[in-house]
Amino acid sequence: MSDERIQSFDEFYKFHLTQHKNKICRLLHVVGTTLVLALVFTALIHKQPYLLVYLPLAGYGFAWVGHFFFEQNKSVTLKYPLWSLKSDFRMYYDVLSGKIALDDSKDHNIY
Repeated sequence: MSDERIQSFDEFYKFHLTQHKNKICRLLHVVGTTLVLALVFTALIHKQPYLLVYLPLAGYGFAWVGHFFFEQNKSVTLKYPLWSLKSDFRMYYDVLSGKIALDDSKDHNIY
């Protein structure tokens, strides 16, 4: 990614997908996001707010392992924190709805 700032979320999401081409990286993102949602719902249902301290570990831990070891790129979370978070949830939805495959059989630049 160049040094110029991305101007819109749609533009960012297209870039985001190019950073998640490896199927193991995508799978690790899905696992991490699932754990994040499970932790949030468990904390709310059981009224155990201390569980929320594990959110960064569940979400970022899996994602960063995917980027470092499998995708072999750097996450842009620190440069675009809100768009990265929103993109991860959108990608999660797109994977679960079948718009993006976990295998390498589909084009991942769907937008």
